[in-house]
This record gives sequence, C-alpha cells and structure tokens, in this order.
Amino acid sequence: MAGYLVEDSKQYGFLRELGLERVNAGVYDGSGWSAGRGELVQSVDPASGRIIAEVATGNEQDADRCIAAGVKAYEEWRHLPAPFRGEIVRQIGDELRKYREPLGQLVSLEMGKIRAEGVGEVQEFVDICDYAVGLSRMFAGQILPSERPQHTILEKWNPLGLVGIISAFNFPCAVFGWNAAIALTVGDSVLWKGAPSTPLVSVATTRIVAEVLRRNGLPPVVTLCQGGTDVGKRMAADPRVKLLSFTGSTEVGREVGVQVQGRFGRVLLELGGNNALIINDDAPAEMALDAAFFGCIGTAGQRCTSTRRLIIHERLYDVFLRKLVARYTALLQRVGHPLDSATLYGPLHNRRAVDGYRATVQEAVQQGGVVECGGRVLERAGCFVEPTIISGLAHNAPVVLRETFAPIVYLFKARNLAEAIEWNNEVDQGLSSALFTSNIQSAFQWIGENGSDCGIVNINTSPSGAEIGGAFGGEKATGGGRESGSDAWKQYVRRSTITVNHSSNLPLAQGLVFE
Repeated sequence: MAGYLVEDSKQYGFLRELGLERVNAGVYDGSGWSAGRGELVQSVDPASGRIIAEVATGNEQDADRCIAAGVKAYEEWRHLPAPFRGEIVRQIGDELRKYREPLGQLVSLEMGKIRAEGVGEVQEFVDICDYAVGLSRMFAGQILPSERPQHTILEKWNPLGLVGIISAFNFPCAVFGWNAAIALTVGDSVLWKGAPSTPLVSVATTRIVAEVLRRNGLPPVVTLCQGGTDVGKRMAADPRVKLLSFTGSTEVGREVGVQVQGRFGRVLLELGGNNALIINDDAPAEMALDAAFFGCIGTAGQRCTSTRRLIIHERLYDVFLRKLVARYTALLQRVGHPLDSATLYGPLHNRRAVDGYRATVQEAVQQGGVVECGGRVLERAGCFVEPTIISGLAHNAPVVLRETFAPIVYLFKARNLAEAIEWNNEVDQGLSSALFTSNIQSAFQWIGENGSDCGIVNINTSPSGAEIGGAFGGEKATGGGRESGSDAWKQYVRRSTITVNHSSNLPLAQGLVFE
C-alpha cells in the first residue's frame, strides 16, 4: 500500500498516459509549465484515502503572470476569423476524444464518481466543442428597422477579453469545457482555476488543450493557475479579467458577485440547487421511480442538479416509498471503488462531505424526520456513506430548505399539483425541477407563469443532468447565470448597436428638429 497511485503503472497506467508524475507543476502561462509558489497539494482518492499524486499550486503572483499572458494572447486571438477559432476548438475536441478513457478514469479516481460518469463528463466537453464549431459560423447580430429614412440599425457581437473560470470539484472537467469552448470561439482568452481538491484533472485537461495550441503555433489563449482562495480572490479583483465564471456554493458566489460587480466586471454564477421532483397522481409511475433513483444517488448526490426533495401525490406516496426503499437497499450491493465496472455508487468526495452528511441526518431526525433507509457512514476505507431517504419532515423544515451536498432525499406527501408547485418554489435556490404527469394541462401549468420558478423545468425526465444544447443555470440563489447551449454565448461577448446613415441628410430620432 506504500507509495503514490501514479507510481503503480499496472493498475493506474492511465495517469502516466496523461503525462502525470509524482509531483506536477500546477501553473501554465504559455511559456511552459512551472511549479507554483503556492502550496504543494496532495490529490487523494476518496474511495481509498490513498494519495494519487501531488501538484505544486500557484499563488497571487503566479495568477498575475497568467493574467498578463492571457491578456497578451487575446490581442492576437481576437483578430483571427471566428471560423478559424472554431477549427481550433474542433481540434481540441478531437484531442479530447483520444484521451476520453484515461481522462475519464482520472475524473472518476480524483472526484469519486463512477467510471461511466467520469468518461461521460469528458464526452460532455467533446460535445460542447462540437457545438462551438457550429457556433463559430453562426453567432450573429441583427439588422433592425430604423425610424429614419435611409438609416439601418445593426448589432455586432465582439469578444470581451480575458475570461476567468473557477470550477467546482464535482464536475472538474466539464464545467471548464462549457465555458472555455464558447469563450474561445467568440474570441476570448481563458484563465482557469480548478477546484483545489481536483488539481490533477485541471493539469491533465490543460495539457491536452495546450498541445493543440502548440501544434498550431498559437499564443496561450488558455492558461492555468491551479491554486486556493488567494488565486480566486485575485481573479475576482483584477479588472483585466473581464468576465468571471464561478461555480460553487451560494455563500462564496455571493462574495464573488459583489466583488466583480463592484469593479463593473461581468460575473456568471452557477451556485447551489435544492431540486425537487414532483410525482403527480397521473404520473407514469415506473418512469418516475427510475428518475428518482438516478436523480437522488447519481454521483452519490453530489451534482448541483441532484434530487433533494421528492414531492409525491398522496395517492401514490406509500407504494412509491416502498419501491424506492427496495431500490436503495439493492444498491448497497453495488457500492465500491468508482473504477470498478460493477460499481454503481461511489464515495463522497472528502471527509468534510462525510461530516456534513452525518450532521444533516442527525439534524433531520431532531426536526422530526424518519430515516426510511440509510443514514449511516459505511465502515470501510474511503468516504462512503449510505444513500438515505428521510420522511416525516415538514416541507419547510430548516434542514429541508438548506442544500446538503450528499445522497439525502426528503419525501413529502402532497394533496394536489398546486400544493406541490408551491413547495417546489419555496426554497431559496432555483436550479432544476421536474414534474411527472400524463396530463397536458398539468404539464403546461408546470412550465408557465404559475409553475416552477427554476431555470431548468423538466417534464417526465429527471431533474438531474442536462444536455449541452440548452442553456444551463438557475434563478434566485442559484445565481442567474447560464452556460453551455442556446444563447448562453452572449454572456461572453459585448454588444455594439450600430446606426448607419446611408442618406445625404441628418434627420434626428423621434422627429426632433434642432434649429
């Protein structure tokens, strides 16, 4: 058991395939990789507690160097045609395809999600690259009618400059991809700070992207300063960072938003979720059961879109609860290391998450909750806990209204859809939600002005997860930002409204005569 996992070439050879070593430089500014002047961080496998490898992270001075490099690179990058930039992003996607399996395995090993989810996360980066290639020939302004004769109003979208990305541990690769692929395509450069506890994914992913840039003789339009809070604060405070995309907790996001907006920078916030799945009395029950099972325990409840609340019509409640408990009980036979192909349920990310899980279960019981199944920390190596179902709480109990990033779901018995929607909307967060119904009137009520107040409003599918084609994000304390598809690209550009006078006169708007 001695030694780091990266040194075990037989079982963990994919780490070497990604260029990782026992100690890895955590700063890339385009002139090469360098050991940062910050802490030497140990990356830990949450399923075993063993050290994978180490990363020499950066500090504020390293961040300043990366910011300067990114600003300089932007000066060249913005002048290149958008379809050419799209071609570079296409090559990044192809390079990621080559490393999809080893990089996906690293995501699983370092974060703790099962192998299928780790590989799927890399595929999500590939998909957004494909999307961005098309976007490079399509993002466009409008031609608008003018009230003045022989005048035309145009819109043009121009890049912002350097975009900062601060991503979270639970999606250590994909969140960077959502932001970077779009930002690069519209002409921005990018500086990334990954989560402190998943530094190897940040290093390995940046290596793949940097190689594409090197082969094409391009400046470092992607830089990395893997580091801690000091690096994040520097990115938030520096006016050279024109947009800061932050994914994390609502508490930290509130501070980031205030600081960036205080200097009139742009901020994109993807914060907490306290997501509900509503099961109406006319729901396709087995589909709803499948959705609840995945939504509650996928990634061991550590997705921002994980289902935290199940609001079930009183007529279906008892049968649904019994079936869900049976599913959870059977799941315990498939607990294991995330790289094991038989594993369906892996560990929490670290001991802090385990402590939060334990404290939340105790708090729920103190507030009147009944643990239907689970509720315990598993006695084995790593950060494993039992997936947990809790009933009996008031829909507005304090523990229910607070998001806990763990596989804990609260069940509630609703009399009708109106009551269920009211409970869905009463939490501070507004990320994802879903309704299972076979009634078209109920479906349109759910997506209308009297329905869900979340950014993601699903029908007959899980609240957990999303496709890259739609804009991803939420309302209220979730931050209001949007990433990935649809017109989310507009956050990474500035709009110019242009009036062209192609007449020989100078009429004023609104018929104003100034003589």
